[in-house]
Amino acid sequence: MTAPSHDPAADPSSDAPAETSGDRPVIRLKPKVNARPVRHGFPWVYASDLVTDRRTKALAPGRIALLEDSGREPLGLVAVNPGSKIIARMLDRDPSATIDRAWFAARLSRAFALRDRLFDAPFYRLIHAEADGLPGVIIDRFGDTCVIQPNAAWADALLPELAGALAEVTGVSTILKNASGRARGLEGLDEESGVLLGVAPDGPVPVPMNGATYMADLTGGQKTGLFYDQRPNHAFAASLVREGTAVLDVFSHVGGFGLAMLAAGAGTALAVDGSAPALELARAGAEASAMAARFDTRQGDAFDVLTALGEEGATFDVVICDPPAFAPSKQSLEAGLRAYERIARLAAPLVAEGGVLGLCSCSHAADLSKFRTACTRGIGRAGREGRLIHTGFAGPDHPQHPLLAESGYLKALFYAL
Repeated sequence: MTAPSHDPAADPSSDAPAETSGDRPVIRLKPKVNARPVRHGFPWVYASDLVTDRRTKALAPGRIALLEDSGREPLGLVAVNPGSKIIARMLDRDPSATIDRAWFAARLSRAFALRDRLFDAPFYRLIHAEADGLPGVIIDRFGDTCVIQPNAAWADALLPELAGALAEVTGVSTILKNASGRARGLEGLDEESGVLLGVAPDGPVPVPMNGATYMADLTGGQKTGLFYDQRPNHAFAASLVREGTAVLDVFSHVGGFGLAMLAAGAGTALAVDGSAPALELARAGAEASAMAARFDTRQGDAFDVLTALGEEGATFDVVICDPPAFAPSKQSLEAGLRAYERIARLAAPLVAEGGVLGLCSCSHAADLSKFRTACTRGIGRAGREGRLIHTGFAGPDHPQHPLLAESGYLKALFYAL
């Protein structure tokens, strides 16, 4: 009787040497795991679906491997991180692809062509991670400067090739690396930012958007220095402006909604934020936009300031609240929804009769339905009635991967009260 053959990849206890395909290690889906989602474009493989034997667990974070289904049919090249629940991220469905500077240039060229069609000026998000075919990679462009956030180990390891291709495709003279953020910590990466090409700007960079000028701190600000994702929601808010409109912009960062609405003709805008440097940049933006006389700031905890404004009896024609992610993970979802409800409850009384309340969320764990329910409940608890007049999302330079719900993270709800 012939002894059954032994497959080390199917045996979690095996310490056999890693299988390879050329110079690539091979990883494999477990038996009975349906490979169809991956074949049809889903970009992630969860650890629970993969054979995780000793040699797979020993792969260095960011190592590029060949992914096979349980029948040993190739599915494509993936970036592996054995310490993550998302153990593999699809890079290329061609198993013979070479991940080099030319490969990066092809991905970047495709993304650049789309942005060139969408925008008249070179101020936008150039790469939005999985949706642009570069998992874990964020690149924002500020004229002749690009800021890269390589939030995945594979991209961090190949950063010289990525930066070289970026300079080749865009022609920018400066490329910065931003190493801040929660995602890099989850990948086990350092927090060392730096200059990859050229010279870092010696001050904030002016960014034209929706008729206003924003000042972006590319080396010391939040994330890459400016949030481009709210651009279309800023524009909708600006469309609400009439002569004399009074605006309250809470969690304003560097001026967000307030500057766009002033550019549209609002009478006044009060920007509220906990960060003194962010408010200083907002004031600089108002100066650069020749709107400083109509712009004011108030530093403090947003919940405290909203409470104080209510006690003062202040009202505004448009109130916008654009907080950071209150629910960055499933574990924080319930607490995050309570925070969104509280924001709505505190903000609604500040909206003048017939005015508009805009409420935003960048929490991917809180889907649109849950976020809308929390906001509507908060408005009701404040004793106000609201009609939902507009639902906004991130701009087209933040494309959504159609199979990845997490890429549709931004929601903006506008209620007429």
